[in-house]
This record gives sequence, C-alpha cells and structure tokens, in this order.
Amino acid sequence: MDIALFSPASLFADSDENSTDEENKETPQNFEERKHQFPGMELIIREFSFHQLNANLLWPGTFAFAEWLVQHRSWMEGRRVIELGSGTGALAIFLYKSFKLDITTSDYDDPDIEENIAHNCRFNGITPVLPHIKHSWGDVFPIHNPDWDLVIASDILLYVKQYSNLIKTLTFLLKSYKQQATEAVPHNSGSHDTYLLPRPAFLMSWRRRIGKEDESLFFNGCDKAGIEVQHLGSRVYCIVPR
Repeated sequence: MDIALFSPASLFADSDENSTDEENKETPQNFEERKHQFPGMELIIREFSFHQLNANLLWPGTFAFAEWLVQHRSWMEGRRVIELGSGTGALAIFLYKSFKLDITTSDYDDPDIEENIAHNCRFNGITPVLPHIKHSWGDVFPIHNPDWDLVIASDILLYVKQYSNLIKTLTFLLKSYKQQATEAVPHNSGSHDTYLLPRPAFLMSWRRRIGKEDESLFFNGCDKAGIEVQHLGSRVYCIVPR
C-alpha cells in the first residue's frame, strides 16, 4: 500500500499544535482521542496522530454515510456486513450500537490498526470486540467462502494506485458470496424506500474530493471487472455483480 507522506492530523483544526516535528518523528504512533457526533450518539474515538498507512482519522464520508444509513436502516435489516477500510472502526461501532448489526471490520494487515479498533470498541462499551479481518486489498482473501451479503466503505478512493487491488477484493467478495441457508429474504417493510437492495451489494459513500479523471478510473475499472455501479444520491454508490 502507498505510504502517506504527511500526517492527516494536520488537516484538522483541533490537532495537537504543541507537538513538534521532532516529537512526531520519535513517537509516530501517538494517539489523539476525539469526541465525534453520530446520529443519536456521541462516540469517543482514539485516532493516530500519525500512521504511515494513513488508516487513522475520520473523514467526512463517515458521518455523511452514517446519516444516510440511518435514513435507509431497513436496507441493513438481517444483513451480515463487512466494512472495508475500517480505519478507527468508528462507523462499525456506530452501526453495531445503533442497530445491533452483525458487522465485521477489516483494514490493511497491520497490528496497530487492529488493536486500535479493538480499543475503540471496548472504550465505547462493545465487549467482546467486533470481529476483524486483516486484509491488504488485492491479496488472497483469508475467507474462501465469504457470506457477507453487504459490504460497506466510506472515503476509500484516496489511493488511486490501489484501485485495481480494491476492485480485485470487491469482485471476490461480491462474486464469491455464499448465501447462508438461514438467511431471510431482505425486505423494506415499514420503509418509504422502493429500491430493494440486492444481495450481495457494496455500498460506498464518497465525500473526499479527487479529480474526476481519477474517480472515473475506479468506476471504469469496476465496469471492466463485471461489477455495476449505480449512484443512489448523496454521493452514495451501490455496486453489484453484473
């Protein structure tokens, strides 16, 4: 995976302005605990002040996606969910606490990322912690018969050079999906939604701004891989096998 050349913490107004460059070099795994407002709850999330893999801070798509999912909560009922690029685990923690969602976190194969997600689970009252899968996009997936019928992610298109690897992982999860015998047929009862979310499906919220050419590289790559992209509005996309 590409290595971040800067600390994303510098983009946040409440980052630690007293930390010197020398201190950051000596202790690159310093943490910051921040309060974040999600729909109906406040979470305290420990984030890396700096992490070379850039899997550390909450980006705008996380909060926008959380609000969107609350509005479309019927689409998640009865689903088994895996989140790609979980970072701090904040979105998964919110979804579990709000809806008791069966959700697994995943991110780059790095012990610090896994431990920090577990820390945030425990700190926000989730014990045992959410299941986690260490997986670098494009590598052989550690589960040969994936049975997650909903894959989610927010703001994961930053690393353009990783698009082919991300699409490879997505294609595997969607096309190798094995339905559980006890799975119920999804329904939208009690909801104003008329769209029936396919099974399996990938829902992605994208709020970070990148060039249109770079963005189109991802969507064109999906098309070539045989997975279809549909914009559902509010910069939320649904990707399903063709």
